[in-house]
Amino acid sequence: MADQTTRTSASVTAPEDLKARLKASYDAIAPKYNEWTVPHSAVRLRYLDVLLARLPPAPTPASVLELGCGCGLPVTEKLLDRPGFTVTANDLSSAQIALARAALRPDPPGRLTLIEGDMLTLDIPAASLDAVVGMYSVIHLPREEQVAMLGNIARWLKPGGWMLVNFGTEVSEGSEEKEWLGEGEGWMYWSGWGVEGSLEKVKEAGLEVVIKEETQDATDADFLWVLARKPEA
Repeated sequence: MADQTTRTSASVTAPEDLKARLKASYDAIAPKYNEWTVPHSAVRLRYLDVLLARLPPAPTPASVLELGCGCGLPVTEKLLDRPGFTVTANDLSSAQIALARAALRPDPPGRLTLIEGDMLTLDIPAASLDAVVGMYSVIHLPREEQVAMLGNIARWLKPGGWMLVNFGTEVSEGSEEKEWLGEGEGWMYWSGWGVEGSLEKVKEAGLEVVIKEETQDATDADFLWVLARKPEA
Protein backbone atom coordinates (compact mmCIF):
# COMPACT_ATOMS: atom_id res chain seq x y z
CA MET A 1 0.00 0.00 0.00
CA ALA A 2 1.19 3.50 -0.65
CA ASP A 3 0.80 6.65 1.43
CA GLN A 4 0.45 9.34 -1.21
CA THR A 5 1.18 12.15 1.25
CA THR A 6 4.93 11.36 1.34
CA ARG A 7 5.69 11.20 -2.36
CA THR A 8 8.12 13.41 -4.18
CA SER A 9 6.45 16.14 -6.23
CA ALA A 10 8.86 15.97 -9.20
CA SER A 11 8.21 13.41 -11.92
CA VAL A 12 10.48 10.38 -11.64
CA THR A 13 11.28 8.00 -14.48
CA ALA A 14 10.92 4.36 -13.47
CA PRO A 15 14.40 2.81 -13.17
CA GLU A 16 15.26 -0.17 -15.35
CA ASP A 17 15.58 -2.31 -12.24
CA LEU A 18 12.24 -1.11 -10.82
CA LYS A 19 10.85 -4.54 -9.97
CA ALA A 20 14.08 -5.68 -8.33
CA ARG A 21 14.15 -2.54 -6.20
CA LEU A 22 10.51 -2.87 -5.20
CA LYS A 23 11.05 -6.52 -4.29
CA ALA A 24 14.12 -5.67 -2.21
CA SER A 25 12.21 -2.91 -0.42
CA TYR A 26 9.18 -5.02 0.41
CA ASP A 27 11.40 -7.91 1.50
CA ALA A 28 13.28 -5.57 3.85
CA ILE A 29 10.28 -3.75 5.34
CA ALA A 30 7.75 -6.61 5.38
CA PRO A 31 7.19 -6.71 9.18
CA LYS A 32 6.94 -2.90 9.46
CA TYR A 33 4.67 -2.71 6.42
CA ASN A 34 2.33 -5.42 7.67
CA GLU A 35 2.01 -3.68 11.03
CA TRP A 36 1.39 -0.35 9.29
CA THR A 37 -1.40 -1.76 7.13
CA VAL A 38 -3.56 -2.96 10.04
CA PRO A 39 -5.54 0.33 10.26
CA HIS A 40 -6.29 0.03 6.54
CA SER A 41 -7.95 -3.38 6.81
CA ALA A 42 -11.46 -1.96 7.22
CA VAL A 43 -11.29 -0.23 3.83
CA ARG A 44 -9.93 -3.33 2.12
CA LEU A 45 -12.58 -5.58 3.61
CA ARG A 46 -15.41 -3.16 2.88
CA TYR A 47 -14.65 -3.18 -0.83
CA LEU A 48 -13.99 -6.91 -0.79
CA ASP A 49 -17.50 -7.39 0.58
CA VAL A 50 -18.84 -5.31 -2.32
CA LEU A 51 -17.16 -7.72 -4.73
CA LEU A 52 -18.16 -10.87 -2.87
CA ALA A 53 -21.81 -9.82 -2.94
CA ARG A 54 -21.66 -10.04 -6.74
CA LEU A 55 -20.01 -13.46 -6.96
CA PRO A 56 -21.89 -16.76 -6.87
CA PRO A 57 -22.98 -17.73 -3.34
CA ALA A 58 -21.06 -20.41 -1.47
CA PRO A 59 -20.37 -23.22 -2.09
CA THR A 60 -20.50 -22.45 -5.83
CA PRO A 61 -16.96 -22.84 -7.24
CA ALA A 62 -15.18 -19.63 -8.24
CA SER A 63 -11.61 -18.86 -9.27
CA VAL A 64 -10.08 -15.64 -7.90
CA LEU A 65 -6.69 -14.00 -8.55
CA GLU A 66 -5.24 -11.57 -6.02
CA LEU A 67 -2.49 -9.23 -7.22
CA GLY A 68 -0.23 -8.02 -4.43
CA CYS A 69 -1.42 -10.36 -1.69
CA GLY A 70 1.27 -9.40 0.82
CA CYS A 71 1.23 -11.67 3.86
CA GLY A 72 -2.26 -12.88 2.98
CA LEU A 73 -4.03 -11.01 5.77
CA PRO A 74 -6.79 -10.06 5.73
CA VAL A 75 -7.87 -10.31 2.07
CA THR A 76 -6.55 -13.70 0.96
CA GLU A 77 -7.71 -15.19 4.23
CA LYS A 78 -11.24 -13.87 3.71
CA LEU A 79 -11.34 -15.15 0.14
CA LEU A 80 -10.41 -18.60 1.41
CA ASP A 81 -13.17 -18.40 4.02
CA ARG A 82 -15.63 -18.66 1.13
CA PRO A 83 -16.34 -22.37 0.47
CA GLY A 84 -15.83 -23.26 -3.16
CA PHE A 85 -13.30 -20.52 -3.88
CA THR A 86 -9.95 -21.37 -5.45
CA VAL A 87 -7.45 -18.55 -4.94
CA THR A 88 -4.25 -17.70 -6.77
CA ALA A 89 -2.32 -15.09 -4.78
CA ASN A 90 0.65 -13.24 -6.26
CA ASP A 91 3.22 -10.92 -4.73
CA LEU A 92 6.56 -9.53 -5.85
CA SER A 93 8.09 -10.04 -2.40
CA SER A 94 9.51 -13.42 -1.41
CA ALA A 95 9.31 -12.38 2.24
CA GLN A 96 5.59 -11.66 1.95
CA ILE A 97 4.92 -14.91 0.10
CA ALA A 98 6.73 -16.81 2.87
CA LEU A 99 4.60 -15.06 5.50
CA ALA A 100 1.44 -15.85 3.55
CA ARG A 101 2.44 -19.49 3.26
CA ALA A 102 2.93 -19.64 7.03
CA ALA A 103 -0.29 -17.78 7.87
CA LEU A 104 -2.77 -19.41 5.51
CA ARG A 105 -3.98 -22.96 5.96
CA PRO A 106 -6.69 -23.57 3.37
CA ASP A 107 -8.76 -26.72 3.59
CA PRO A 108 -8.13 -28.52 1.32
CA PRO A 109 -4.61 -27.15 0.63
CA GLY A 110 -5.16 -27.22 -3.14
CA ARG A 111 -7.52 -24.23 -2.90
CA LEU A 112 -4.57 -21.82 -2.65
CA THR A 113 -1.70 -21.24 -5.07
CA LEU A 114 0.96 -18.71 -4.05
CA ILE A 115 3.08 -17.22 -6.84
CA GLU A 116 6.09 -14.97 -6.25
CA GLY A 117 7.03 -12.53 -9.00
CA ASP A 118 6.06 -9.65 -11.26
CA MET A 119 2.31 -9.61 -11.88
CA LEU A 120 2.94 -8.82 -15.55
CA THR A 121 4.65 -12.18 -16.02
CA LEU A 122 1.76 -14.28 -14.70
CA ASP A 123 0.66 -17.02 -17.05
CA ILE A 124 -3.09 -17.26 -16.58
CA PRO A 125 -5.37 -18.97 -19.12
CA ALA A 126 -7.77 -16.69 -20.93
CA ALA A 127 -11.35 -16.54 -19.65
CA SER A 128 -10.48 -18.63 -16.58
CA LEU A 129 -11.14 -16.27 -13.66
CA ASP A 130 -14.33 -15.21 -11.95
CA ALA A 131 -12.65 -12.26 -10.25
CA VAL A 132 -9.36 -10.36 -9.99
CA VAL A 133 -8.49 -8.30 -6.92
CA GLY A 134 -5.63 -5.77 -6.84
CA MET A 135 -5.48 -3.61 -3.72
CA TYR A 136 -2.64 -1.07 -3.48
CA SER A 137 -0.56 -3.04 -5.98
CA VAL A 138 -1.23 -1.89 -9.56
CA ILE A 139 -0.21 1.62 -8.44
CA HIS A 140 3.41 0.45 -8.21
CA LEU A 141 3.55 -0.20 -11.95
CA PRO A 142 4.66 2.45 -14.43
CA ARG A 143 1.62 3.93 -16.16
CA GLU A 144 2.00 2.03 -19.43
CA GLU A 145 2.37 -1.21 -17.49
CA GLN A 146 -0.87 -0.40 -15.68
CA VAL A 147 -2.54 -0.29 -19.09
CA ALA A 148 -0.97 -3.63 -20.02
CA MET A 149 -2.09 -5.11 -16.70
CA LEU A 150 -5.68 -4.03 -17.27
CA GLY A 151 -5.55 -5.71 -20.66
CA ASN A 152 -4.29 -8.90 -19.05
CA ILE A 153 -7.03 -8.81 -16.44
CA ALA A 154 -9.70 -8.35 -19.08
CA ARG A 155 -8.31 -11.30 -21.02
CA TRP A 156 -8.10 -13.56 -17.95
CA LEU A 157 -11.65 -12.87 -16.76
CA LYS A 158 -14.54 -15.03 -17.83
CA PRO A 159 -17.39 -13.19 -19.51
CA GLY A 160 -19.33 -11.68 -16.62
CA GLY A 161 -16.23 -11.78 -14.38
CA TRP A 162 -15.31 -8.98 -11.97
CA MET A 163 -12.29 -6.77 -11.29
CA LEU A 164 -11.72 -4.86 -8.04
CA VAL A 165 -8.68 -2.56 -8.20
CA ASN A 166 -7.73 0.75 -6.62
CA PHE A 167 -5.72 3.52 -8.26
CA GLY A 168 -4.13 6.78 -7.18
CA THR A 169 -6.27 9.87 -7.63
CA GLU A 170 -3.42 12.09 -8.82
CA VAL A 171 -1.96 12.28 -12.31
CA SER A 172 1.66 11.18 -11.92
CA GLU A 173 4.15 9.97 -14.50
CA GLY A 174 6.10 8.57 -11.57
CA SER A 175 7.00 9.47 -8.00
CA GLU A 176 9.26 7.95 -5.38
CA GLU A 177 9.92 7.92 -1.65
CA LYS A 178 13.48 7.06 -0.69
CA GLU A 179 12.79 6.02 2.91
CA TRP A 180 9.13 5.05 2.93
CA LEU A 181 7.67 4.31 6.38
CA GLY A 182 10.87 5.74 7.83
CA GLU A 183 12.84 2.71 6.71
CA GLY A 184 16.27 3.21 5.14
CA GLU A 185 15.66 0.27 2.81
CA GLY A 186 12.10 1.32 2.02
CA TRP A 187 12.55 2.89 -1.42
CA MET A 188 9.15 3.02 -3.13
CA TYR A 189 7.67 4.01 -6.48
CA TRP A 190 4.15 4.84 -7.68
CA SER A 191 2.48 6.25 -10.78
CA GLY A 192 -1.05 7.04 -11.88
CA TRP A 193 -3.38 8.31 -14.59
CA GLY A 194 -5.59 10.22 -12.17
CA VAL A 195 -9.30 9.58 -11.68
CA GLU A 196 -10.61 10.21 -15.17
CA GLY A 197 -7.54 8.73 -16.83
CA SER A 198 -7.74 5.51 -14.82
CA LEU A 199 -11.44 5.10 -15.54
CA GLU A 200 -10.76 5.63 -19.24
CA LYS A 201 -8.02 2.97 -19.21
CA VAL A 202 -10.38 0.49 -17.53
CA LYS A 203 -12.99 1.10 -20.23
CA GLU A 204 -10.40 0.87 -23.02
CA ALA A 205 -9.46 -2.56 -21.68
CA GLY A 206 -13.01 -3.66 -22.42
CA LEU A 207 -14.41 -3.59 -18.89
CA GLU A 208 -17.62 -1.93 -17.74
CA VAL A 209 -17.23 0.34 -14.71
CA VAL A 210 -19.94 -0.54 -12.19
CA ILE A 211 -18.68 1.31 -9.11
CA LYS A 212 -16.19 4.18 -8.93
CA GLU A 213 -15.51 5.80 -5.58
CA GLU A 214 -12.83 8.15 -4.29
CA THR A 215 -12.16 7.07 -0.73
CA GLN A 216 -9.86 8.58 1.88
CA ASP A 217 -7.59 5.99 3.40
CA ALA A 218 -6.48 5.75 7.03
CA THR A 219 -3.38 7.81 6.15
CA ASP A 220 -5.49 10.64 4.66
CA ALA A 221 -4.45 9.59 1.15
CA ASP A 222 -7.21 9.33 -1.47
CA PHE A 223 -7.65 6.33 -3.74
CA LEU A 224 -10.00 5.59 -6.59
CA TRP A 225 -11.70 2.24 -6.03
CA VAL A 226 -13.10 0.63 -9.15
CA LEU A 227 -15.37 -2.37 -9.46
CA ALA A 228 -15.65 -3.34 -13.11
CA ARG A 229 -17.19 -6.20 -15.03
CA LYS A 230 -16.26 -8.00 -18.22
CA PRO A 231 -19.30 -8.00 -20.50
CA GLU A 232 -21.11 -11.25 -21.11
CA ALA A 233 -20.19 -12.91 -24.38
